[in-house]
Amino acid sequence: MKPQSYLNHGLLLTGCAGFIDAVGFIELGGFYTSFMSGNTTQLGTGHAQSTALLLPLALIVMFFLGSVAGSLLALRDRRWGPVYVLSLVIGSIVVTLGLMLAGVPASRALLVLAAGAGAQNATLPFTGGARLGTTFVSGTLFAAGQDLAGAIGGTAPRWRWLQHLQVWAALLLGAICGATVYSWFGVNGLLVPVLAYLWLLILFARKSPVQPN
Repeated sequence: MKPQSYLNHGLLLTGCAGFIDAVGFIELGGFYTSFMSGNTTQLGTGHAQSTALLLPLALIVMFFLGSVAGSLLALRDRRWGPVYVLSLVIGSIVVTLGLMLAGVPASRALLVLAAGAGAQNATLPFTGGARLGTTFVSGTLFAAGQDLAGAIGGTAPRWRWLQHLQVWAALLLGAICGATVYSWFGVNGLLVPVLAYLWLLILFARKSPVQPN
């Protein structure tokens, strides 16, 4: 089981990921900045139209490169790694907004956002139990079912499966908020998760977020 404060940090990060992915999905007309399973499926089914291959492929590549960069920053310093990674994530959003303001098409500008999404997954170290702060929840849903089965069978903590479901719910709530804010402010709504990231960055800078399992 995760300590509550550590869980709260991870849930906020996951909610931000859902927010950003919803904005990206709408802006890109059905492609994702963090859900690479969906983009991979679209890449596989887009072979009939060569033009439909470029965007999902570029998003996947940028997400991968972002995950490498984020992981390198996290491994560089266990104490300050989360601060470095969040700085990269915030920077990716700022650059994306700057490119959009300069008139760069969303299909190019939001590639930077995909890199930031890949990097975010390295923010919090995985120490077992619910994986926190990630931009995807397919594995989380499976882990919830697996832990519930384990709880029934007496081989897993009784309520740990609920922590997995909290992570899923955080992504869902973030996506709902992202879609709502986008309807009001368009892509500029990305400034909302920037504020949340900044708050977490300051919090992590003051005290290491790394907690025991």
